[in-house]
Amino acid sequence: MPKDLLDSKQQLDHRKAAILEAIIREYISTAQPVGSGSISEAPGVEVSSATVRNEMAALENDDYLCQPHTSAGRVPTPKGYRYFVDKIRGMAPNLDTADRRQVSDFFSVAHNELSTMLNHTTGLLSDLTDWAGLVVSPSPVNDTVRSVQLVDIAPGRVLLVAVMSSGAVENRALEVDPTTTSEEVDAASQELTARIVGRSPTTATTTATTTPTTTDDSDATLTVKTSTLADTAIRALSNNIDHHEVFVGGTAKLAAAFGAAEQLREVLNVLEQQLVVVSLIREVIDRGNRVAIGAESGIGSLSECSLVLAPYEVSGGATGTIGILGPTRMDYPQALSAVAVVSERLSSVLGDG
Repeated sequence: MPKDLLDSKQQLDHRKAAILEAIIREYISTAQPVGSGSISEAPGVEVSSATVRNEMAALENDDYLCQPHTSAGRVPTPKGYRYFVDKIRGMAPNLDTADRRQVSDFFSVAHNELSTMLNHTTGLLSDLTDWAGLVVSPSPVNDTVRSVQLVDIAPGRVLLVAVMSSGAVENRALEVDPTTTSEEVDAASQELTARIVGRSPTTATTTATTTPTTTDDSDATLTVKTSTLADTAIRALSNNIDHHEVFVGGTAKLAAAFGAAEQLREVLNVLEQQLVVVSLIREVIDRGNRVAIGAESGIGSLSECSLVLAPYEVSGGATGTIGILGPTRMDYPQALSAVAVVSERLSSVLGDG
């Protein structure tokens, strides 16, 4: 984390803290530089405009505020936002009644399988905050296979369908020997079920569970081909064991936050790179943070963005992450409340309880 943001954890006296909070809340609301006159009578401040000006100058000197233009009001810096976020993070989620009803209505409707639920959740997060919603699926590393099937779909092609303990549905098209028959695919499907159901793909046996019961060459050939196909299916599932799907919704709402088209394109380009998004979120979480402000993300294209995150849990203990991506000027109390409430409800719907 940049040194200036680490320094933002220093204590401000009560008056400076109240003035900084009032400026941040007004700037979030108006997107306009904030002057002393509009702050002097704010709740918790209530001092003269001259006193506010002096305190604003001190806050600017300490890099909590900046002045975009001479004689203009002040706007918060990333250090100012960090101080504000650290102060409010311990507060209980505070969504209004209409937003809580929207969350309740959303989760009262069945969304079928896991991917559909997670994809729709991005729209809910975007609606609640007016910024882009992000959902990263849990890694299937702790998943076991609930059911599995191989389906003959065309000469040389077999479809693998596995339902995981988390509710995720894994589909793979497998290339096989073009001479493979439907009978052999069915036999391989039965062997695969015996070898992998109830287990993680990484711990499933790679040794055939069936052996020829006759010396007939055709039976022996069938056994070898079914075992080979079962092995291929197990490898296909195992190779995907650390894969995370990334779902993004509401990106159109980011357009209003960035005046330059090129800057918007750079942000959207980051969101299109799933590996970058997963790595970014993992790094933020690993640092013990739930909010990355500006340069804290470590990605230059997101230097004027903030990311607010919360984990959720699915059946079996696997965890994923939901979040909001918006400008540093985002409404942090609303974003923190939204991701907290949605993650709790998502965990309740997808988890063991």
